[in-house]
Amino acid sequence: MFTGIVEEMGTVQTLQRSENTARLSVRASLVRDDLHVGDSLATNGVCLTVEKIEPEKLWLWMMPETLKSTTLGRLQPGQQVNLERALRLDNRLGGHIVSGHVDGVGKLRNISGVGEERVLTFTLPGTLARFVSPKGSVAIDGISLTVVDADTESFSVSLIRHTLSVTTLSTLSIGDEVNIEVDLLARYLERLLLNRDIPAGLTLERLSELGY
Repeated sequence: MFTGIVEEMGTVQTLQRSENTARLSVRASLVRDDLHVGDSLATNGVCLTVEKIEPEKLWLWMMPETLKSTTLGRLQPGQQVNLERALRLDNRLGGHIVSGHVDGVGKLRNISGVGEERVLTFTLPGTLARFVSPKGSVAIDGISLTVVDADTESFSVSLIRHTLSVTTLSTLSIGDEVNIEVDLLARYLERLLLNRDIPAGLTLERLSELGY
């Protein structure tokens, strides 16, 4: 598990692809502390296993599902990635609970804002729209963010200067793809509701009024 609070931006060194899998090497310094082979490392929001630790870089293993469902297979040498070590039970939970299992890929649709604030709007795969709501949590490339607004096709988040300075969000351009993980609690809630006899088409607000 992770928190969505990025610890460091690493730099991609190589991406070695085979027929179905790939090995990614990343230059990093801070996250190397207390990191061991076999540990999990969130890389742009994707939980990867540390395969090897060398003086200048970390080697991470990617399975076929990772290459198919995330943006990692398109990384290029020199590109920066958001890194976070797995959550320790004695750490503060500064963001929200993030599993590192990406739900889908979205695209940056618009950038706006005044002064140091930036509002980024991303497209949202239709199957995920029901999990994203205003003031709820979402992870974008492993960054825990609060949703400002959302509809059936897109959602927006507001960024402060600090977030822009310590994550890769400041490097995004219109049309760039990002990894999206919806709130894990929303997924569990849906599962619970599916096991109840609930009329189709009801909104969460109406369900609350009915006592569900």
